[in-house]
Amino acid sequence: MRRWSLFVLFAGLSACSDAAGDETSDGLSTGGAGGGLGGGTSSSGGSSDGGESSGGGSAQGGEAMGGAGGQSPVCPPQFSEGASHCSVSPDWAECEYNDTTIQDRKVLWQTPVGDPPPNGWPAVVIFQGTNASPDLTRAGGPDMPYGGFHQVRLQAMLLDNGFAVIAPEALGGVAWQTNFPVIWEATSDHALILALLAAFEGESTFGPIDTSRLFATGISSGGYVTSRMAVSYPGKFRALAIQSGSYATCSNAACIVPDPLPDDHPPTLFLHGSADFTVPLSTAEAYHEQLVSQGIESELIVQDGVGHAWLDVAPEEIGCWFLTH
Repeated sequence: MRRWSLFVLFAGLSACSDAAGDETSDGLSTGGAGGGLGGGTSSSGGSSDGGESSGGGSAQGGEAMGGAGGQSPVCPPQFSEGASHCSVSPDWAECEYNDTTIQDRKVLWQTPVGDPPPNGWPAVVIFQGTNASPDLTRAGGPDMPYGGFHQVRLQAMLLDNGFAVIAPEALGGVAWQTNFPVIWEATSDHALILALLAAFEGESTFGPIDTSRLFATGISSGGYVTSRMAVSYPGKFRALAIQSGSYATCSNAACIVPDPLPDDHPPTLFLHGSADFTVPLSTAEAYHEQLVSQGIESELIVQDGVGHAWLDVAPEEIGCWFLTH
């Protein structure tokens, strides 16, 4: 676990960290994907099957591709003016999006500026939080609820660094059905995910997409359904990042993480606030610890004093996690 606070204790090493770390004026190691952003504690599991990697690994082993366009990844990633249809400043962030309809759901999407890599754009599916439809996170400033400003910044960071971004809407713009007391395969969410995955193939609705480099992230309800990508769609997603969420069937403090989890569970980054009383930190810790116990790559980043919200380090940390997988 990496805890953004006044102290640092390394229990492991992030794929985004420099092996030696950096030293601050206080003599504290910064380390981690956002090494220039602050200190923290970090624990991470390794690749479950070994294999050679370049800038990170995968739970299935094999060689990681490196940066979004096949280039060597740079961590932490940077915003790059003109690289996307986004603009970012300290008090405002905004991205332009296209939209389409899949399974009667609105889906916002955008690709980076320029020509795609030979195999198509790597793509990140961003799942909304409860009552925070994608239309509400196209633009905003630091006063957005639930740290929404940092979600807009994350979207810009991903686009600036060569990822297509796809943001589907939950049913009625409310919440995902992954932890409802229903059979997942009977839900409209499952039908949507199957249709999305099919839409990524061939002459994609979203432009050329590299289906070997799909990623997913989300907050709260969107974090739970991000976990669902590992549970119900094995082999489809290369890595996951869960903000203020936990395992697919958990709900708030009610959370039982299966033991064991699937051996092919993708590498997973968790981000959480220590003062989150909606989705307790302990539920993310349990999920992270189970992955680590099985030798599956995982990291947990905790920011002290933050409640149920996107962390301000999310753009850099999630960007690095995906770039290095």
